[in-house]
Amino acid sequence: MDRPQQFAFARQSAGHAPLRRPGSIRRTTSIDSDWPDGFGQPWDMVGRARDLLTPGDDGEPQVLASAGFRITASPIREILAIETVPAHPRVPELVGVRAGGASRQVLAGKLGDARGTPLFQLLDDYAGASLVAGWIWSQWRGDWASAPQRSAQPSTAGRKGVMDNICTGFTVGGSSFKADGTPDNVNQSFTAVGPLENPDDPLGWHSMPFQEGPQKRRARRIDLWREGGLIKVDAGFQDSGSNPDGGRTAIHEYRVFAEINPETGQLLALQALPLILPYRECPGASVKATRMVGRNVAEFRDAVLETLPGTLGCTHLNDVLRALADVPALARLLP
Repeated sequence: MDRPQQFAFARQSAGHAPLRRPGSIRRTTSIDSDWPDGFGQPWDMVGRARDLLTPGDDGEPQVLASAGFRITASPIREILAIETVPAHPRVPELVGVRAGGASRQVLAGKLGDARGTPLFQLLDDYAGASLVAGWIWSQWRGDWASAPQRSAQPSTAGRKGVMDNICTGFTVGGSSFKADGTPDNVNQSFTAVGPLENPDDPLGWHSMPFQEGPQKRRARRIDLWREGGLIKVDAGFQDSGSNPDGGRTAIHEYRVFAEINPETGQLLALQALPLILPYRECPGASVKATRMVGRNVAEFRDAVLETLPGTLGCTHLNDVLRALADVPALARLLP
């Protein structure tokens, strides 16, 4: 069998967020996961988001919007309970929905009027954040991949647990599979990381609590500003969690730079940097991501999944790119 292309392990974090630019808008979101009843039990997810305008003059930064949610998720990623801020009359209809493509379809159908808002971004990210959340137990339990609590539940990853060619990192024949063809969830690469908050920019992130014990966080940042007649974007994304040494460990991290035509919304240039990823094949998705150049960014929530399916994409890089769909709405608020 031909082996898929491999790269050096991606193990270099970008570190804390860059300083905010004058005349920019920054959206930050985080989704924290915690298991109050222990491994393999329903868990709590708390989402937080904020849009912050940094004026081009000496004016004070202005919070344009904020949002949050609290979700209780079942071991198979069903929404058992949900509350959001701001409230939305159709949010209760999400109870019983299982994370994944179906949850995104339900979300679009029931809360489509909230597209472009921090709340919609958080809820859209529930699918990806819940998929990765349980990984943090690998830092705390040597038997996490084979523990009875885990094996008793049907896998919700891939196609009902089948990971063959689900993404670039799980290309058949690659390092993500064991000799018997089953996914290798143990021999993954991960990296110690520092805080995302920049000590010279205390307003650069919304408030995120200190984590300890087996707690997981998905965090993303999108900066956008006008320059040279274009909309420029600098986006960061990280899946990390607390480790037994008192620090943090990350399994995924990307940084993406983009240039967008402000009149047409067309993506003119894209650079995706794979910084921390679990398998040697994973960085290959960053090259294929340039297939999105020329597409309308406002359509990215659907267009990314259509253009970069299966081994053409990375589940988590696709999440980064899909979030750029909100850039046109945010750009209208730029000075």
